[in-house]
Amino acid sequence: MTATPARFDILGIGNAIVDVVAPVPDGFITKHDMRKGAMALIDAHAADTLYAAMPAGTESSGGSAGNTCAVAAQMGARVAYIGQVADDQLGQVFRHDIAAVGVHFPTPPLVGGAPTARCLILVTPDGQRTMNTFLGACVTLDEDSVDPALVAAAAVTYLEGYLFDPPAAQAAFRKAAAAAHEAGRLVALSLSDAFCVDRHRAAFRDLVTNHVDILFANETEIASLYEEADWRVAAERARADVALAVLTRGADGSTILRGAETVAVAPVTTTVVDTTGAGDAYAAGFLAAYTAGKPLEGCGRAASIAAAAVIAQYGARPQADLSGVVAAA
Repeated sequence: MTATPARFDILGIGNAIVDVVAPVPDGFITKHDMRKGAMALIDAHAADTLYAAMPAGTESSGGSAGNTCAVAAQMGARVAYIGQVADDQLGQVFRHDIAAVGVHFPTPPLVGGAPTARCLILVTPDGQRTMNTFLGACVTLDEDSVDPALVAAAAVTYLEGYLFDPPAAQAAFRKAAAAAHEAGRLVALSLSDAFCVDRHRAAFRDLVTNHVDILFANETEIASLYEEADWRVAAERARADVALAVLTRGADGSTILRGAETVAVAPVTTTVVDTTGAGDAYAAGFLAAYTAGKPLEGCGRAASIAAAAVIAQYGARPQADLSGVVAAA
C-alpha cells in the first residue's frame, strides 16, 4: 500500500527515565561492586542508597529512545514519543525536558502507582559510563499505551530494546509494529545492550525476523543475538533478516548493510569525555537523515557527527548545534 504523508518522521517507544549523570573515580565503581561499562537493574532501595552516595550530577529526561528522540528533534526531525512516567516531580522533569526540545509526548502520567524511573549514570575518567537503572513506572507501559493512529502518523517507529523486559512491553512492541506495517510505515529496533539480548534472545530473534525493518546494534549485541563469536558472521545473518542493519563499532566507526550493499562509515575524531548516549545519538542522526531521504553514506555521516558531539561532553543531549547536519549529509 502507499502510505499517506507522515506527520512525524520518528516515533520513539521506550523507557521514560530521568538520567542522573555524575563523574566518579574508578574506585567508586569498585567500592559499589559494579561491572564497569555495563547496565544493571536495581530496586527502589538500591536506587535511593546509590543516589545518596553519588556526587552532585545533572538531571534530565533520558532513557535510550527518549535520548534518540530528543537528539533527532534537535537535528530538525519531526518527532513523537511514547513512554510512561508517574505523576511526580521527576515525571514533570521528564515531560518538560522532552517537550522543550520539540518532541510531542502525549502519554498521560501514571497516577497512584510506581514512581518515575531513574538511571544513575557514573562516568569514570576514561569516559566509560556505568548505569544503574530503577525502572519504576516504566514497566507499566502496555498495549493500551500504544495509539495506532500515532504510529500510523510516523514514517519510522523506533523501539528501544531496554523496554523489552516486561511481557506487557513486548506485546506493546508487536502492536506498534503491526500498526506501522498496516499503515505502510517502517519499524526500527535498537538492541540496546547485550544484557537485554541475553535475557530475551528468542523473543528478540522473533521480533527482528518477523517485525523489524531497521536494526541498530553494536558488535557485542549483534554477536549475542545470533550467538556467534565473530560479529561479522552475525552481521551477515542480520543482513538476511532485516532490510537494513546499522552496526556501530566504537572507534572503528560503523557498518551499514542493505541487501547486497555494505557501507563503511568512518568515525568522527573527537575527545571522549562521556560515552553516555553515544548509540542513542547515532540512531538519532541516522534516522533523521534517513527520513529526510539522504543516501546511506550521508545517514552514517550524520549519525557519526551526532555521536561524536555527545561523547565529547557529559550527558546524552548534545550541546553543539546540530541543526544543519542533516541538510549537509
